[in-house]
Amino acid sequence: MVSDVHGNARDLAAAGEGADALVCLGDLVLFLDYADHSRGIFPDLFGTENADRLVELRTARRFEEARELGRSLWDGMDKNAAIEGAVRKQYAEMFAAFPTPTYATYGNVDLPRLWPEFAGPGTTVLDGERVEMGGRVFGFVGGGLRTAMRTPFEISDEEYAAKIEAVGEVDVLCTHIPPDVADLCYDTVARRFERGSRALLEAIHRTRPRYSLFGHVHQPLTRRMRIGRTECINVGHFNATGTPFALEW
Repeated sequence: MVSDVHGNARDLAAAGEGADALVCLGDLVLFLDYADHSRGIFPDLFGTENADRLVELRTARRFEEARELGRSLWDGMDKNAAIEGAVRKQYAEMFAAFPTPTYATYGNVDLPRLWPEFAGPGTTVLDGERVEMGGRVFGFVGGGLRTAMRTPFEISDEEYAAKIEAVGEVDVLCTHIPPDVADLCYDTVARRFERGSRALLEAIHRTRPRYSLFGHVHQPLTRRMRIGRTECINVGHFNATGTPFALEW
């Protein structure tokens, strides 16, 4: 199981070795690597110095200044075409690395409308849906909630809650973002709280899945905790670790 792949196709190709299936919880795209500002779509287009500045502004939560920097850099360019072309290139590499079978859902930086072009017959894409693996029922909910970062696949709390409701009672609840618990949502390197889902937390209390698995927070204050009978585990950040999380029973 992997999450927050962010361009790490090399390790992704080996992530499913010895497993019955690979589960991917999203964020295949690498727009900007906060650990190495020379990697990603943004520095490829605008250079590392501008990437340094963008990270500095975002880390300081000066989001309007960050957006103004972006607007000035994109001025005169076809932003959508440039980003989509770069994302397509990354998706071609990422999806080619998926083993068979792979079960995947979207992250907040993904472009879901492009996935059908790249997902082969061995890859099943699920969002607000369930599937049985090894005698256990897995539910999948992709995407993130709306933030000042305005990443590509952010949806309303109501839409997200509806997908959680559609999944219902499962053994393993797989999401990109964590439940809304402070220790699971705080990123110790970015020094900020990422958005977790209140609806997901309520579903954990109500339906009591055996596992709640997620990613999104790259350097969480707490990677693992129990809520009632549910083991909540952050399975990322695969871009940095290159090591999948193995779920066994």
